[in-house]
Amino acid sequence: MEFIDQMNRTIRLEKTPRRIVSLVPSQTELLYDLGCKDRVVGITKFCIHPDKWFREKTRVGGTKQLNFDRIAELEPDLIIANKEENTKDDIERLALDYPVYISDISNVDDALKMIQAIGQIVNESNRAQVLSNQILNDYQSWPQLDGKVLYFIWANPFMVAGKNTFIGQVLSDLGLENAIDDPSARYPELKELEISQLDLEYVFLSSEPFPFKEKHIKHLEKLTQSKVLLVDGEMFSWYGSRMLKMKSYFETLVNTL
Repeated sequence: MEFIDQMNRTIRLEKTPRRIVSLVPSQTELLYDLGCKDRVVGITKFCIHPDKWFREKTRVGGTKQLNFDRIAELEPDLIIANKEENTKDDIERLALDYPVYISDISNVDDALKMIQAIGQIVNESNRAQVLSNQILNDYQSWPQLDGKVLYFIWANPFMVAGKNTFIGQVLSDLGLENAIDDPSARYPELKELEISQLDLEYVFLSSEPFPFKEKHIKHLEKLTQSKVLLVDGEMFSWYGSRMLKMKSYFETLVNTL
């Protein structure tokens, strides 16, 4: 069997994979919701959903710090990776020994195509299609906001999500204007002076990967004179079955604002 991944690479499999290692948290959860159960043998330490898998599955390191010996011990017949979550060197090293499917997600359409592709690879196309249809139906009725926003992913230094990211596209799909104009600036660092000069309605502080606290809210409220909120980073960046929860979350967010 041959499949084309989102990097336009050909993946060759002799049969439906039975020993899958997932290096992408959102796609680990997708594999669970596609019914893969015992077929997933390895995950990363950041694959926190579902909790049962997080507690029971073998962990093969972090998304960017892999334990290659542990992966080898698992004898995978498929590895699920992502262009942004994992490093190019690690993926190329793994691809020498194993079939590696690489996703590259910039928007909801990319996510839906990935879900359907993974479903086909693991012989769960029907489940994948049902998931995709529900996500698309929800997406078409996402609530709308208005205003300029800055979405923080890190502090010390401050880093934000630019337009040319999945997060940036989600913000745009919600009707928000990203304060970062440069399309080539994916996750730029900003100095406090630069932040203070932006005319913002909203500042979103993501729950991941940096643990923003109340002190950061107060500091950025004073710095930007705008509405500052802690938001669930999974709802802005997890491109898998967690997208089923996005509409409800965004509706609650709109009511909060």
